[in-house]
Amino acid sequence: MMALQDKLDAFRTNLEAGGPPHNVPAWIHETMHRATDELIASGAAGRALKAGDRAPAFVLPDPDGNPVSSAQLLEAGPLVVTFYRGVWCPYCNFDLQALQEVLPQLVGEDARLVAVSPQLPVNCRRAQRENKLGFPILSDAGNEVAAAFGLRFRLPDYLIELYRDVFKNDLTQVNGDQSWTLPMPARFVIGMDGIIAYAEVNPDYTRRPDPSDLLPTLEKLKRLRAA
Repeated sequence: MMALQDKLDAFRTNLEAGGPPHNVPAWIHETMHRATDELIASGAAGRALKAGDRAPAFVLPDPDGNPVSSAQLLEAGPLVVTFYRGVWCPYCNFDLQALQEVLPQLVGEDARLVAVSPQLPVNCRRAQRENKLGFPILSDAGNEVAAAFGLRFRLPDYLIELYRDVFKNDLTQVNGDQSWTLPMPARFVIGMDGIIAYAEVNPDYTRRPDPSDLLPTLEKLKRLRAA
């Protein structure tokens, strides 16, 4: 099975080659790279929550409008939380599909898995359907939960113009708010005590940890519970 990052690298290479079916001109890639480089240089990822920090509790709606409580999920076992930019992001969709592949192993370690996205519930439902997910994508209006984890950032004006005017991806419509904010892609494992046991945050949306990296932490938490 191809590792997630290998899939992402192959996709990016093909995309940036500029050939069909993408045919994306070089200046667009340069603009995207500029925004990523600026986010990296800002040091925002270093200010996000880390292993050993207490995770913020949250209650967010699933695509059907049902409230999902992190506290309730943690009563049954550790919680894996992955932050998802949106159904429009191919890198994010590869990420969700890779998580789905390891979902049986996560469940085998008594863990629950949720994705958190700023998009409206209708778009979360579409993302769940198109990626054939067996776990929910929760709608985080205004990226408020992402902010509590230290992940929220505002797109620079030149990137807003690119998304809205060139990509025709108006995040004010997709997300139902005017903030033009997104979460940095991130993955957390929260222990039943509410303490973060694993944290991976990357300001480069084309770089994602392999879902199998979660398993040693979950195995350790399971051993500790059995002790």
